[in-house]
Amino acid sequence: MKTIKMKTIKKQFLLKMACVTFALVSTTTYAQNTNSETTTQRDGFIFEAVVGGGIISIEDSAGNQTFDKAQGTFVFPDLKLGYMLNENLAITAAMPGNIYEFQDNDRHFGGFIPSLQYWVKDRWWIHGGIGLAIDSPALYDIKDDVNDDWNFGCAVMASTGYEIYKKKNFALNVQSKLVLGRASLDGDVKRDAVLFNIGLGFSWL
Repeated sequence: MKTIKMKTIKKQFLLKMACVTFALVSTTTYAQNTNSETTTQRDGFIFEAVVGGGIISIEDSAGNQTFDKAQGTFVFPDLKLGYMLNENLAITAAMPGNIYEFQDNDRHFGGFIPSLQYWVKDRWWIHGGIGLAIDSPALYDIKDDVNDDWNFGCAVMASTGYEIYKKKNFALNVQSKLVLGRASLDGDVKRDAVLFNIGLGFSWL
């Protein structure tokens, strides 16, 4: 009974720490953008690719993997496609994802998330949505009957970014992203994941 309580406390602590870190990064970004700037014209389709790293923590309801130990990870892939509804608002499809290790195999936890991106200031934006969680083998580490299962569920994402460089229709931004997801496995097992990433985004607007 004590073990179950400790796992629950550690899980809640990890979630709170991720939320606090995300809030701190957002506050810092806002503080850096208090000066008024000339508004950039944004129109049409947008595309973004992100490189970076972060942490991921995985827990199975079967007890094979727990939130007790978070893993350092790299972002792969992390893409965004969208269309500007007006100069400050875009409708997007985000595809976040991180590689993690499970029973000596590399796997990928990510998603396909319909979302909205809003530029609060000329260079500062916020982005969030809810959609499909995808837990799958890493494409380079698929093994028949060992690491070939694909699992699906629901994921929620929130991110914020600050454009540190802009030229014509290109922007380079520094961003942070928080993803909470749950995928359903065989045998009525649930796999929960918490992802927190920091990276560089290369955007074409």
